Amino acid sequence: MNSDSTTLLQRRNQFLGAGAPLFYTEPVHLVRGRGVHLYDADGRIFVDMYNNVPSVGHCNPHVVAAISRQAGLLNVHSRYLHQGVVDYAERLTATHDPSIEAVVFSCTGTEANEVALMMARAATGGRGIICTDEAYHGNSTEVRKLTHRTSTTGDIRSIPFPETYRYPGNGDATQYYLGKLKEVIAGFKKDGIPFAGMLVCPILANEGLPDIPKGFMKQAVDVVHDAGGLFISDEVQAGLCRTGRWWGYQLMDFVPDIVSMGKPLGAGMPLAGTAARRELVETFRRECRYFNTFASTPLQAAAGSAVLDVIESDGILASVARVGASLRSRIDAIKLRCRNMADVRSQGLFVGLEWVEDPRTKAPDREGALRIVNAVRERGYLISNAGAFNNVLKLRPPLVFSERDVDAFIPVLEETLADLGHLDG
Repeated sequence: MNSDSTTLLQRRNQFLGAGAPLFYTEPVHLVRGRGVHLYDADGRIFVDMYNNVPSVGHCNPHVVAAISRQAGLLNVHSRYLHQGVVDYAERLTATHDPSIEAVVFSCTGTEANEVALMMARAATGGRGIICTDEAYHGNSTEVRKLTHRTSTTGDIRSIPFPETYRYPGNGDATQYYLGKLKEVIAGFKKDGIPFAGMLVCPILANEGLPDIPKGFMKQAVDVVHDAGGLFISDEVQAGLCRTGRWWGYQLMDFVPDIVSMGKPLGAGMPLAGTAARRELVETFRRECRYFNTFASTPLQAAAGSAVLDVIESDGILASVARVGASLRSRIDAIKLRCRNMADVRSQGLFVGLEWVEDPRTKAPDREGALRIVNAVRERGYLISNAGAFNNVLKLRPPLVFSERDVDAFIPVLEETLADLGHLDG
């Protein structure tokens, strides 16, 4: 780091408190962005291959103009009528299954999941919630109970996240994980805790984007319903066209009762939402009397509507599917020459590369993954690592990532792996 960035880091630790997380061994001091590009204080250009917050690109001109226009006209809390808010709610719910009819707006994915939990509990009268053992859904006192949850007691319990790569059983993987789900539901019943539902990301993004056993999600919905619970799909990472479908649950071929949505909705403006059939939303509003000063505002609606404008006018949905398939095929070709890249998983413009010490033992190599993350950063590309062992290289660029960007990135990835001694031939 140069002296200015070192001084800024020292001041950051002083006024934000040491320990506030930063990416990379040498933090990046960013000053502006445009499209998929970010610029640091020295004018160096980075390609963003991680952030889903600027969903339609950093500082998208249409979104910036819409936010600026509305900020100069009106912004108030939600206890007034405003056509823009209602119009946006109508447009957003129209992208979902017809059963998703109404939405409760909030500011963050954490709040959206908090509302989803309250909604499920209000509707069912239950308390018990099921998640996976390597999930992350937010930071509030209640929602953070779902993070890396392994407890078999209390109101929130977990199942092993369903995957095929490290599946521990011998029989059918789908039935194995459904059996684990039924065991947890039975445990709630045994302990006298009424069951409320299950909350998962439909593509298990934080779990490392695993290949989910065929049919698990759809059958899990049936199991949850049979037990009197509701199924919640956390679409903060999976949704808004990330997978090449509007929502991750559509890709996984199931219909949730409740959907939580977050940061990509506003492309940087704090905007989130929890959507469901109108009966569930109205029961929640009646029972919980929820109010959020900075939610359902004209400014949020302007940002959200502008994002939908760009997705529709620029053909984002088709582009994500096409560019994502190209990125995946090019990485598959590299995998043939890289023994440490043991598995490649992808859904649209979301790719996870399982990095291991030895493909025979499948031993995760977190330190190796971190070396690659930092080495790629030195070459001007920003990626990260995630998953249950933090060994999955995570590629999740803004939705405007193009074929040209793929063509530029692949040689950089190959050069990085070759320099670190990971490529054969």
